[in-house]
Amino acid sequence: MTEALKKTLLFDWHKQNGARFSGFGGYEMPLWYKAGPIKEHQVVLQQAGLFDTSHMSQLLIEGPEAFTLLQKALSKDLSCCIGKGRPIEKGRATYGFLLNEEGFVLDDAIVMMEDKEQYLLVINAGTGQAISDHLKKLAKGLDVAVSDLTGKLFKLDLQGPEALKILKNILKPTKKLEAPFPYFSFVGHYDHLQEGVQTQSGYSVMVSRTGYTGEFGFELILRPDAFEQTWLDLMEAGEPFGLLPCGLGARDSLRCGAQLPLSHQDIGEWPCSNHPWEFALSKTEDGRFSKDFVGATALLGTENTEHTLTFIGDNGRKVEGGAEVLLEGELLGSVLSCATDMGMDRVDGTLYSLSSPEAPTGFKPKGLSCGFVKLNKALPTGTRIQLKDKRRELEVTVTDTLRPHRSARAKWETMG
Repeated sequence: MTEALKKTLLFDWHKQNGARFSGFGGYEMPLWYKAGPIKEHQVVLQQAGLFDTSHMSQLLIEGPEAFTLLQKALSKDLSCCIGKGRPIEKGRATYGFLLNEEGFVLDDAIVMMEDKEQYLLVINAGTGQAISDHLKKLAKGLDVAVSDLTGKLFKLDLQGPEALKILKNILKPTKKLEAPFPYFSFVGHYDHLQEGVQTQSGYSVMVSRTGYTGEFGFELILRPDAFEQTWLDLMEAGEPFGLLPCGLGARDSLRCGAQLPLSHQDIGEWPCSNHPWEFALSKTEDGRFSKDFVGATALLGTENTEHTLTFIGDNGRKVEGGAEVLLEGELLGSVLSCATDMGMDRVDGTLYSLSSPEAPTGFKPKGLSCGFVKLNKALPTGTRIQLKDKRRELEVTVTDTLRPHRSARAKWETMG
């Protein structure tokens, strides 16, 4: 018997506001609303979008040897992951992979250091139990506890250039958002017993400068009693700024255009090497791993195995995941992800996005397909390849970058 899909705390709101739903990660999630996925994609580049991401899982790692466990489990080296090789510190976050002994990706994660002996892991929907079991197995003999907070904490994403202005309007005055804070840092706490950031409605919230769109914005982590009211407060505060609710359709097209992987689709049950996300694998100047971690040994010697490459299309036409990839008639592999980034297009051969300051006057992108392919060999940037499914065949180009002028790392003082 198929297990019934779970519903988020905002399911009724989504339904009342015209959401079209689909199952994802064990939850019934909104794909898009009345505005449609094209408008939702574009509003994140120009104003702001609000995403219900409460289906995601969270784990709390705490104890004297919490750092030791994470160094063992995570591909990213926490001892040199910030700025110019500085270790992670309170109020900062980083991104990495959790691998098994074969070097396959169990999941990717954002690690947030709440304190010296306390870390929050944000992982993907439906993976809480599996990753918790994996970490507990690795933690044997260590003085550390692993707690699954899935269903006890909830997350929403406020993304786009107007995000900070909207956020300030729902928070009580706080100096924590007056001083610049960098990409992958956070302030506040989800526990009302701890000093932090509060909404005007009186709820504690953790505000993290992270996201899955490639654009400036925040992820907010809250307790369940605070979640729905905070969503409503943001929707009201965001109305003058053009804020729209956004579904998984725009989330997928935005993350593809930002060259970000989807766990268990772009990374998964094959060696975690030869891909665009080398920043998640800490290495020294000579190419060696800067530390030992689960799966590291298995990755050695995988240089000539499968290669994950990025592609960009000539127009917005796309193919299904699993489509064949061909080069001059030779089958090389398959498509992992393919979406249409509705914020970018070419004009006279130059690639622009809605965020490009030098885009031609009146620039209205028709969108370009993009995504990732897994091949049996590497190909140089600029190679033309064919993608073929049951409906169509497309010619696309291997590239090393996608949507230009993404704002995720924008200077703080320009966004407030």
